[in-house]
Amino acid sequence: MADKSPRLSVVMCAHNEEERLPSCLSHLTFADEIIVLCDKCTDRTEEIAREFGAKTITGSWDIEGERRNRVLQEATGDWVFEVDADEHVNEELAKSIRKAIVDTEFDCFVVSVHNYIGKRLVRYGWGASYGTSAVRRLFRAGRKTWRAERVHPSFELTGRTGPYLDGALLHYVDRNISDMVKRLNSYSSARAADLRASGKIGSFANNFRRIFSRFFRCFVSRKGYKEGGMGFLIAVFAALFPMLSYLKARYDDE
Repeated sequence: MADKSPRLSVVMCAHNEEERLPSCLSHLTFADEIIVLCDKCTDRTEEIAREFGAKTITGSWDIEGERRNRVLQEATGDWVFEVDADEHVNEELAKSIRKAIVDTEFDCFVVSVHNYIGKRLVRYGWGASYGTSAVRRLFRAGRKTWRAERVHPSFELTGRTGPYLDGALLHYVDRNISDMVKRLNSYSSARAADLRASGKIGSFANNFRRIFSRFFRCFVSRKGYKEGGMGFLIAVFAALFPMLSYLKARYDDE
């Protein structure tokens, strides 16, 4: 009898990820196909992806949402799982994914995320556009569409959402505090470009108020205080992100 198990495609977008890509791909052996979009790559990213049996797409994209939609178009599986090069799928999650897509009434599932700064697992305080503890990465093909935004793009996902899967996606966010600062700078620059493109950059007063609300949300509501100094830093960066983005959109081109 022919195997009627649903086919699973794993997709990712990568830019010069030759250092982290091998480890990420080694955790994706549960997939029926792997597709890697190589965006402006000048290192061995594409070569490494092919060595692991992945299909590759090469090109140049300035909009994150557009490149994510592009790689989704290449998926041939019944289900799609999105992953980034700085993430690892642990064994429990891999088994849970394969089990979840068999004869289910749901159209997407929620995946827990364990975020690391260096070797430290940081459980609390993530949010406010500066990290997350859960993502909807597993979905039926054709159900998800990303919006044309440069950083933290939003998306439309149709259908019924199922429960959390067992296991976790291990996200190696930054190597150290210096990397956290660099990410805040690059993300706020990209967000500023989105604001300028939209023609609605907001106001100083509104973004000033958001500093306090976002800090409270991350450090208090989401219990960042449990992480000590690291939780404080995450809350500060999350709080500053909108203001930095606004100021760059307002003044960088002057």
